[in-house]
Amino acid sequence: MLTMHGVSKSFLGVRVLHDVGLDLEAGEVHALVGENGAGKSTLMKILAGEHLPDSGTIAIDGAEHAFTHPSQAQAAGIGIIHQEFALLAHRTVAENVFLGREPTRRGLVDRKAMERRTAELLAELDETGITPRTLVRDLSVARRQTVEIVKALASDVRVLVMDEPTAPLADHEVDLLSALVRRLTRRGLGILYISHRLREVFDLSQRITVLKDGRRVTTLPTKDTDTDQVVRAMVGRELTAYYPPRARPGEIGPERLTVTGGSNDRVKGIDLTLRAGEVVGVAGLQGSGRTSLARALFGAAPFTAGAMTVGGRRLRPARPRDAIRAGIALVTEDRKTEGLALRQSVRDNALLVTRAVPARGRPPAGREVTELLQRVRLQARGEDQQALYLSGGNQQKVVIAKWLAVRPKVLLFDEPTRGVDVGAKAAIHTLVRELAREGLAVLIISSELPELIGMSDRVLVMAEGSLAGELPAGAGEEEIMRLATGGPPSGAGGPAGPSGDAIGDSSPGRPHTAGETP
Repeated sequence: MLTMHGVSKSFLGVRVLHDVGLDLEAGEVHALVGENGAGKSTLMKILAGEHLPDSGTIAIDGAEHAFTHPSQAQAAGIGIIHQEFALLAHRTVAENVFLGREPTRRGLVDRKAMERRTAELLAELDETGITPRTLVRDLSVARRQTVEIVKALASDVRVLVMDEPTAPLADHEVDLLSALVRRLTRRGLGILYISHRLREVFDLSQRITVLKDGRRVTTLPTKDTDTDQVVRAMVGRELTAYYPPRARPGEIGPERLTVTGGSNDRVKGIDLTLRAGEVVGVAGLQGSGRTSLARALFGAAPFTAGAMTVGGRRLRPARPRDAIRAGIALVTEDRKTEGLALRQSVRDNALLVTRAVPARGRPPAGREVTELLQRVRLQARGEDQQALYLSGGNQQKVVIAKWLAVRPKVLLFDEPTRGVDVGAKAAIHTLVRELAREGLAVLIISSELPELIGMSDRVLVMAEGSLAGELPAGAGEEEIMRLATGGPPSGAGGPAGPSGDAIGDSSPGRPHTAGETP
């Protein structure tokens, strides 16, 4: 139904796409993967009429099209759902679905027709939790995404582009989206699915196309490939170990942070210890209190009861400034709104904390900032480049550099690799383990269980604002989920192998099977 052939594009003399080809069949999910900057979004924006190609052709059902405006692509049956939704929060679902093309009757907007057609489309998707008159502001993120899909269906799309559709979703919402994608393909839609999450890619797609540096590397039938082959095509090298080796017993040092009976209005009865050289993972379902725990440790939503020590000194931070001065740093889950000043330079962002909370002693000099950025393996045009124009992985590296500038003793990560490509993930994983080996105590919150299992020396599991249990290195996903859903533990992650890793579970140094997320 769709063929793109020989598509090239340059911006300001820099070639970002080189003769890329792609095709899509009716009822197919064709995944498009690659590191940030590979050209995925640019190619899709050309398809959607948002950019003009320098060369190449686009054909739908064999008929060539040259889109110069998004409205032309929409008229030809192309729809695109961006990571950032294009919805008006204070309008109803029906008003958003027909925004800009409202049906009229006798010169007035025909609201009954809008609502009737919206209700029909929602019924076709088996969506019972939304009504045409619901205000978008009252919907969850997942249901706002459903509204975007209904908007596309109302335009009679045949090709739907989904750009990182699960990036803003909670774990349980991902399953709902997957079911929705399958219903769309049964209707005969062709879906181009862009995602960094390879588990979803293997679960949903029939074919996978890999882009690297603006070129198509390969297109593979999903059933005939595996994670190793796809990752190798994406990064251009072997990744023999997705996660660095865990800490050996002699590498774990003294206590850096302890909490006894820590409680506030979000978490209760928290008892935990973080040690130098150790990476501790925190698992749990959405709303279990994981982020609330990190914010309490950091003083952003402080404990109101219980005791806490940092470096052996009794302290219960009442505000982030107290935590920072005590040596606690927090890499938040939303780097764009809570971690970076996007319109400021890389250098200014790296100095944000040291300027706001001057450390005792000399602040980092220019050369030291440069060394910090090199330490986190930042890839940028220069230190004067605005953070806004960095890839997700490089933005995260700047956030980490910002905290390393204050020489913390305890480093808290909330979703450290959300929205970054596999190459940047590997770099961040390596950096985290290096920091632990240098004596930092590290706590990682992650919704990706393979990441938690692969990175953690032990795993704490939260449920309903409390710690439901602790599991050793190598514990399996089933055991973690049992605790996260309120079930009793049944032993830690299966029989232990010679290294202490659980047999059959994700472990450092061992590639995942097809469908697992590296």
